[in-house]
Amino acid sequence: MGWYLTVIRQYVVFSGRSRRQEYWIFTLISTIISIALSVVDGIAGNPGILQGIYALAVVLPSLGVGIRRLHDTGRSAWWLLIVLVPILGWIALIVFYATDGEPGENRYGPNPKAEVA
Repeated sequence: MGWYLTVIRQYVVFSGRSRRQEYWIFTLISTIISIALSVVDGIAGNPGILQGIYALAVVLPSLGVGIRRLHDTGRSAWWLLIVLVPILGWIALIVFYATDGEPGENRYGPNPKAEVA
């Protein structure tokens, strides 16, 4: 839960680098919350209102952690636009997010793994 809260606290930080663990834990918890809110919406008879509000609330944190994750792999934030390529774009972006970060410092900042160790 700490990784999720770290991303939420840095909701408009688009510079620097994020570890794989930070990105994937945030994505996992965010998906679980979204599914739970969808279930609650279904039970309450709301047409996705709670889930929609949550989705809007995490747009900036999701963008921020995604950009920082790309920075960790040495890629520019412009690589997010690859999702505009049907199917292959999403696959490529998932591969980028799953790739280990560059060792040592890169042009986006120091290695976040070295800071934790």
